[in-house]
Amino acid sequence: MRDSQFEESVKRVLYEVSKNLEYDEARQALETDLDKKSKSYIPKQQEIIKQDRQKITMAAPDGSTIATMDIQSYSSRAVNPKILSQQQGSITKASKEFQENLRKRYLYQKDIMDDVILEMVYQSSNKPINERIDFKKLDGYIKAELINEGLNLPYYFSVINSNGESVYKSSDYDNIKSDDHYTQILFKNDPPNKLSYLDVVFPTKQDYIYSSLKFIVPSLIFTVVLLVTFVITASLAFRQKRLTEMKNNFINNMTHEFKTPISTISLASQMLKDSAVTKTPAMFSHISGVINDETKRLSFQVDKVLQMSLFDKKTTSLKFKEMDINRLIVGVVDTFKIKVENFGGKIVTDLSAADPFAMIDEMHFTNVIFNLLDNAVKYKKEDKPLLLQVKTWNESERLMISIQDNGIGIKKDDLRKIFEKFYRVSTGNVHDVKGFGLGLAYVKKMVEDHNGTIRAESESKIGTRFIITLPQTKK
Repeated sequence: MRDSQFEESVKRVLYEVSKNLEYDEARQALETDLDKKSKSYIPKQQEIIKQDRQKITMAAPDGSTIATMDIQSYSSRAVNPKILSQQQGSITKASKEFQENLRKRYLYQKDIMDDVILEMVYQSSNKPINERIDFKKLDGYIKAELINEGLNLPYYFSVINSNGESVYKSSDYDNIKSDDHYTQILFKNDPPNKLSYLDVVFPTKQDYIYSSLKFIVPSLIFTVVLLVTFVITASLAFRQKRLTEMKNNFINNMTHEFKTPISTISLASQMLKDSAVTKTPAMFSHISGVINDETKRLSFQVDKVLQMSLFDKKTTSLKFKEMDINRLIVGVVDTFKIKVENFGGKIVTDLSAADPFAMIDEMHFTNVIFNLLDNAVKYKKEDKPLLLQVKTWNESERLMISIQDNGIGIKKDDLRKIFEKFYRVSTGNVHDVKGFGLGLAYVKKMVEDHNGTIRAESESKIGTRFIITLPQTKK
């Protein structure tokens, strides 16, 4: 942009310089020829102009003088002075005479000028260019016009005639190594075969342009800093808003999850105190069983809430030991099988891993498997029996674990976010699917703390598959 501005400024400078040269040539021709032409010029009407001065006096009826004025009139030998003197009493007639004589004077001067201009146009183009230009004055014009445009930098110029020969060069013009040449036609009204050119070169042009950009660099850096700050601030604001919404959903869900077991325990306790309720051994066993189950349920929910503290720690204190993953999965499946069968579903296992040993924290990794199975139950189809498939196998010295269901599946937009804390798939504050949105976030963190990876594959209305990869114990 700065380079384009520079070029436009130089073009204006060279145009003004060429125009000044044309003015100089025209003025010189007028000064030289005008006097000669005016002396030798004979008017077409063969009239010689003579200027007279006359005095006009205006008088009132009582003879007193109202005003006195001087006028100049022009006459010729064809005009009789006596006639003009007889019209001294008429201002209107004198004025018309004055205007008529002035018009004749204008036509006279115009004829002289036309002849001078015609001769100048005819003769000037026949002169060599070095006779038509004062090169010192040309240098002064270039310097003055550059200053007017605010371009204060060194330059060199050359004047090239119609034959392509340089008739004048600035000192060191030939020593300048630069491609930044600017040309301008001189006396553009000359015939095409007699046109001459002005060539100007600026050896320090690039330095000038880059020096003028120095103030832009800090501004650009400051703008970038502001832009980055704005983007970060906006991103944090949206992220904070999203986290606030998720935490509000979490509080609502947590209230619901805690309220049910607490209400059940409270009701069972009141039944034990109520004297109207028959206190048979079977009744005591039933009520105590309800209280025990609801207490375990409440304890489990509390443990899930306490898992939140794990996300605020960079490292988690885990007690690793070498374990048979196949054996651990069998234990979790046996415990979970009753819950699945209550919903009319079943669990199928295919534990094909020949080397199922890995270094794990037994409690946390058990929770990982349990959370994935529990998630499959929560998002099962209402009109189709639940089918859970748990598989293990070895692949490239790593232990692979797969848990697959035939549930409602996960949409692609949600699949990217399911491992985020507090995120729940399209449920919001609706409690038809229980949970805090912490299960999968906890699973991902625990797997990563075991130096493993987890990924999800899902298709809406078909099912979901979670695949865990763990490093095997080196033997």
